[in-house]
Amino acid sequence: MTTRVNTGPGRVLVAVYGVFALAASARAGVQIATKFSEAPLAYSLSAFAALVYIVLTVALARGNGRLALAACLIELAGVLVVGTLSIVDSQAFPHATVWSGFGSGYLFIPLVLPVIGLVWLFRTRRLGQV
Repeated sequence: MTTRVNTGPGRVLVAVYGVFALAASARAGVQIATKFSEAPLAYSLSAFAALVYIVLTVALARGNGRLALAACLIELAGVLVVGTLSIVDSQAFPHATVWSGFGSGYLFIPLVLPVIGLVWLFRTRRLGQV
């Protein structure tokens, strides 16, 4: 039997992504408005992370499994790539992003969250049928 992606534990996932969407959006907004010239790459990546979290929140809330899957994969790739680059080439990231250090500034939740999201999406087996 399959389950809708936005029911049960899926609602908690929607809430957590909603909080991250707000937090990342606020952080990126302040960074871009006040000191964008100091670290344009880092602050642009923070804005991109915020956009991904917004898309994920909406996709999960509306039960759009395919869009949520794509956004989760983008999020996981972003966390892994930015996390690795921020450690290997710290000069490229003079200021932290949401995904810097694999989300260390957010207790590594950005690293764990897409894995939980992917597990939930595959567990519901409703990626294109919601």
